Amino acid sequence: MSSTDIDIKEAHSTSNDHDTQKAELHEQHEVFKRGEGQVDFRTVSWIRAGVIFVKIIFATGVLSIPSLMYELGAFPGAVNVIGWTLLNTYCAIVQGNFRNAYPGCHSIADMAQVVGGPILKEVVGVLFTISYVIVAASGIIGVSTALNALSHHAICTVWFTFIATIVIAGCASVRKFSHIGWLTWLGFASVYIAVFIIVIAVTTRDRPAAAPQTGDFDLGYRVIGNPDFATGITAAATIFVSSAATSAFLPVISEMRRPKDYPKAVYLSMSVVTASYLTFSLVIYAWCGKWIASPSLGSAGTTVKKVAYGIALPGLIVSGCLYVHVAAKYLFVRILRNSRHLQANTAVHWGTWLGCVFAMASISFVLACAIPIFNYVLALVGALCFAPLAITLPGWLWLYSHANYWKGSIVRKTVYVFHVFLLFLGIFLAVGGTYGVIVQINAAYRDGQISSAFSCADNSGSS
Repeated sequence: MSSTDIDIKEAHSTSNDHDTQKAELHEQHEVFKRGEGQVDFRTVSWIRAGVIFVKIIFATGVLSIPSLMYELGAFPGAVNVIGWTLLNTYCAIVQGNFRNAYPGCHSIADMAQVVGGPILKEVVGVLFTISYVIVAASGIIGVSTALNALSHHAICTVWFTFIATIVIAGCASVRKFSHIGWLTWLGFASVYIAVFIIVIAVTTRDRPAAAPQTGDFDLGYRVIGNPDFATGITAAATIFVSSAATSAFLPVISEMRRPKDYPKAVYLSMSVVTASYLTFSLVIYAWCGKWIASPSLGSAGTTVKKVAYGIALPGLIVSGCLYVHVAAKYLFVRILRNSRHLQANTAVHWGTWLGCVFAMASISFVLACAIPIFNYVLALVGALCFAPLAITLPGWLWLYSHANYWKGSIVRKTVYVFHVFLLFLGIFLAVGGTYGVIVQINAAYRDGQISSAFSCADNSGSS
């Protein structure tokens, strides 16, 4: 063997040793360890992770976007769907790359600590918890709306909301994302089939179910809408939030078998979501115009509405379950991290976990009763919480990891400036969107769309 061959062999061996050491060091920083006597949380494949991601963001968006097309118009609405989903996909990849570079980060709050210290961590942690509690409230509203539709409003809506909360909390109490995995398959399929039924149903009617059934009527289809600022920014914030729950992807990475497969799961989920949002919302809007219901499953008449809600009910429950689970898992890890109880079947472990789940569900119940209009709940969480979490903070994470780009070529400086722009885009959407939602909610109370908080009226299905 020549000296050159020996040198190559030694270099290869050194490289392998370095990779092994790097992998071991990476493993030491993972939140959930692998070892005997510990509950193994890291059992999620990338395909199952992709389905979980789809279910986290799909149900609320596909039920809300069609009714927003009338406010914005078909073309601006489609541009908003494509633009926001592409941006949210990119920001999800940024977050995942940062997490894999710092494997000790279980949540977006942990990442905030890396770039901004403990105070920023607490601020982001509060935003993260609030955001998923509010989105869980939208899931509760969806389930209570379905129960109202199936029962002809047999009991007070508050009771249906309470029942929805108990069912969602029960499902959310399952500890591992891998064990929720089979529920996400069922949930995604049920909502997808239900919306597909609505698409077929509206295209076979002579006129929308909510429109006058005799005489002339205005369909209200507009290629380009003419909303005022409050209406337009609320609609944009609602479309944005339909794919903005990317911070919920991060806890799933900590439970993946191979965290490096995370980008595959993101691209799979976002491709399905974008295609579905565009096709379903544009077709329903083209046939229903301004007569679309919100949530959109009520757009094809009473009978079809019952069928659609009956099929979609498991999916709506799973959506609420995932949101409560994500919020509870964040608190659970914060409380028990670096404790033996984090991965041990002890009374402290189970007491903390169930306490977190039912506490988050209880707060969501109160919010669902206080703001029972589906689109406004989504717009509020989009502006107030997800804009800084899903746009501003990922921009900051990238700038932290690529500070040298500012001293590079013109192309690198341009990329750097784009991420600075993300900081301000998130701030603008947070301030403008929150203002718009508050104006819309006040108008809804004034006009009687919302009768009162904790009312028995079925406000959630308002068009």
